[in-house]
Amino acid sequence: MNTPPQPLLEVDRLSKHYLRRHLWHRSERITAIDDASLSVGDGEWVGLVGESGSGKSTLAHCIFGLTTPTTGDIRYNGESLRTVSKRRLRQLRRSFQLVFQDPFASLNPRHTIGESVAEPLEVHGIGTSASRRARVLELFDQVGLTPTQLQQRPAELSGGQQQRAALARALVIRPRLVVLDEPVSSLDASIAAQIVNLLLRFRATEGLALLLITHNLHLARHLTTRIAVMREGRIVEMADTRSLFESPSHPYTKMLIKAGRRK
Repeated sequence: MNTPPQPLLEVDRLSKHYLRRHLWHRSERITAIDDASLSVGDGEWVGLVGESGSGKSTLAHCIFGLTTPTTGDIRYNGESLRTVSKRRLRQLRRSFQLVFQDPFASLNPRHTIGESVAEPLEVHGIGTSASRRARVLELFDQVGLTPTQLQQRPAELSGGQQQRAALARALVIRPRLVVLDEPVSSLDASIAAQIVNLLLRFRATEGLALLLITHNLHLARHLTTRIAVMREGRIVEMADTRSLFESPSHPYTKMLIKAGRRK
């Protein structure tokens, strides 16, 4: 019997609690993530869906060290991101990237778009000045930006162009995994469709693994092969995409699918 390949990304029984302080020094524990587990295989595209406030973005922030989990583990290619040295963590982060819901958050407003996209190459000491510029120009062409936009600043771009620039920045160092947090939620339908087609091209050409975080079930159905459903911080169902839509088992999943059909 063949051993299944090791997951590229594993979230193992992760929890995140916050303390909310009230008057008279009382505290209330708020649970953002509750014993959540999921995995993404090498080259696999997985969706994490749920309504706003379900804990999806908090989970993404935990994966990237922007928020510290309360309990549980996160492993990348078998190594715990919670226990490796800072030096090793920096090396590992070269292989996975996060694109925020607001693309402006990925782009320094004081830098040109060309500088922002090239920055990961410089941080990780990849290539020469000439090869970095060539790689940035290559990504600009792939995501549908023009060389003249190298010298523009984020505020000079439209929302769709900012999202393309954020994708270029994430992909410039050729990561194995990208986490996209609501990549088209703020875009109109025509621009969102262009971004989706762009993602599909990268799946075909780069062998990229993807964790797609979205409240848009139609988008997850179109792009992913497995879907995890999150409600109030818990993963309530996980199944391959076709099975989940044809025969959902959890009432919350059924409700989300029904609501999506009405839109």
